[in-house]
Amino acid sequence: MTESPGALFERLLAIMARLREPGGCPWDREQTRPSLKPYLIEEAYEVLEALDANDPGALREELGDLLLQVVFHARIAVERQEFDMTDLLRQLNDKMVSRHPHVFGDAAVTGPADALTQWEAIKRQEAARRGEQRSVLAGVPRALPALVRAQRIQSKAARVKFDWPDAQGAWEKVEEEMREAAAALAAGDGERVAEELGDVLFSLVNVARLSNIDAEDACQQAIEKFRRRFTEMEADLTARGTSVSSQSPAELERAWARAKSRERARNEATG
Repeated sequence: MTESPGALFERLLAIMARLREPGGCPWDREQTRPSLKPYLIEEAYEVLEALDANDPGALREELGDLLLQVVFHARIAVERQEFDMTDLLRQLNDKMVSRHPHVFGDAAVTGPADALTQWEAIKRQEAARRGEQRSVLAGVPRALPALVRAQRIQSKAARVKFDWPDAQGAWEKVEEEMREAAAALAAGDGERVAEELGDVLFSLVNVARLSNIDAEDACQQAIEKFRRRFTEMEADLTARGTSVSSQSPAELERAWARAKSRERARNEATG
């Protein structure tokens, strides 16, 4: 007989409770909210890796590991008599229904962008009822990677039409910021160089966003390409009886060019 998701979830909650009880697992029992924070981040990134790999089996496992972190934190809340999983799920269900009046109510939207605008408007209304003033830019965690945070902030500003008309206009801003960074670099002003380079990076994210490109993913792909070519260069030099540390800059440049050429040839052969 196949177990229902609800029954399996109840079993997971019972397992976590047992692990945390006296006589349970010493490691699980000693964990606290601060000690678990790195695992929450790590599991989220492992989910992203599984998504990038397009591996359903890995995705299933990593989503389970991420869910375990949610259950772990909920169990700690129970022990602190703050809330339990029922409270968490009830609030989540209520939120999903209230923020989708075009599905569960009489409202209407014209498409994804309109639905997102409605979502943000409802969040502002909820804040107003609590006596809070919610900024258009609210809800973007400072702990996000910088490129992700920049793109999220820019997207929120764009919803109220504070945006460039197109990617070309944003690129002209990049060129302006690059000139300012170059001037700071020529002047030897380290503090100003840091500020201007930050402006360059932020402006580049605008170009990516307006080109429907995920800036973080684009940067990660560039990092992976560099890592792949560099390790191939290392392997090539090792096969030649030498190493990267013993090469001159000119020799390293030639080895790098060979690695790029081989990669292109493989891509052409498989493409």
